[in-house]
Order: sequence, then structure tokens, then C-alpha cells
Amino acid sequence: MTIEYQLLALQAMPHISATYWIIIGASMLVSFLISGTLKRRFNEYSQMPIRLTGAQIAEAMLRQNGITDVRVISTPGQLTDHYDPVSKTVNLSESVYAMNSVAAAAVAAHECGHAVQHQQAYAWLGLRSKMVPAVQLSTNLLNYIMMLSIFGMFILGPTTLWIYVALFGVTTVFSIVTLPVEFDASRRALAWLEGSGLAASMEHEKAKNALFWAAMTYVAAAVGSLAQLLYFLSLALGRRD
Repeated sequence: MTIEYQLLALQAMPHISATYWIIIGASMLVSFLISGTLKRRFNEYSQMPIRLTGAQIAEAMLRQNGITDVRVISTPGQLTDHYDPVSKTVNLSESVYAMNSVAAAAVAAHECGHAVQHQQAYAWLGLRSKMVPAVQLSTNLLNYIMMLSIFGMFILGPTTLWIYVALFGVTTVFSIVTLPVEFDASRRALAWLEGSGLAASMEHEKAKNALFWAAMTYVAAAVGSLAQLLYFLSLALGRRD
């Protein structure tokens, strides 16, 4: 559910004050600035070569952590890197998979950090995984609400407003739970890169900076989601008889 799509729907909802538009505008601005910085850092650090490709970094990190049942594969797109705990695959975007740069090393090691979390039964990762079905259901229902609102078939009445708050609450909690998972994966990645001797001190700092801005995208999403949730919660509480 993109912000642009959400804005279209909210135009059809009554009782949306200027405060909410300020929240949406601020969230979009911060996300845009962070995303732009992340892309610039990634492009800059992609020009700094190291000895191994992203795929080789990932395979080495998995091997040294005793993980033998996780495959490293290439996935289409840019910044589409992720770890899939169901299929036990570290999915690296095509450029990261084949590139031998500081940026590729940071991304590959970060995704392997999730694999290490999975192996060690990291509590926050387990909680996030358990929340996925509820988040998918909530997101789908919110999309339906937004679509109905665009066609004027949904109005935020007292009951439906609480339904919206509950659904949005699930996605907000998920975005908050995601934060320690992402920060811990980056911590593991940086510790391994430093301990492995694959990155010099300068390269380590560049990798740290790249992962910091990647983490900030999750922080911005969580803060924006929380601000919207609190707004609708205050709206719902204000409508109590």
C-alpha cells in the first residue's frame, strides 16, 4: 500500500484534519531524503572494490558460522536483497551478487546476519516471523478499505474507525518489531566483516555507514506508521460518546 494510493483514499474520508496531512507530508519528505541518501551512499561505495563478490562474502560468512543448509542465490532488481527463512535462501540482487565492492559486501553480510539470527533462534526474528500472517491479512484488509474509500463506499464511522485503528496497529507493531531485527543483523555483519579481515578500517567505516542509512529507512517507516496510528487512535477516542 503506497503512500500515493493511501492519499487518494484519504481524500474520500471525512474528518481528516490538516494534522494528518502534515504527518503524511513529513513522512514522505523524510522517507525521500533517507532513500536518496541511501542510494547515493550505495552508488558511491559500489565504486570501492574489494577482493570478493557479494556472493562470495555471503558464502564465506555462512560457512564460518557453521550454516550449511542455506543457499546464496541471485534475485532480479535493485535493493531487492533479503533472507527467506522458509526456503532458507540468501537472496542477493543481481548487482550485489556479482559485484566486488564495499556496498555489495555490506549488503551480503547483512542478509547473512538474518540467516545467523535464524540459526540461533533470535527472539525478535521469531516474533516478526510469527506476525507475518497477521500483517498480510491486515495489509490486504487496509487495501480493501482504501479502495472502497476511493469509490465513496467506506466512511470512517465510530465502529469502522476502530477497525481501521486495529488493522493499522498490527502493521505498526510489525514495523517496530522489525527495527531490532535489522539493527542486530547489521551488527552481526559488521562484526564478521571486521573479524574476517576482509575489510580494512576505512572499508569497515564505509560499510557501517551504508548499513546505517539502510536501517534509517526502517526507522522512518516505523516512526511514520506510529504517528499515523496515534492520529487515528486520537480520532477514535475523540468520537466516544
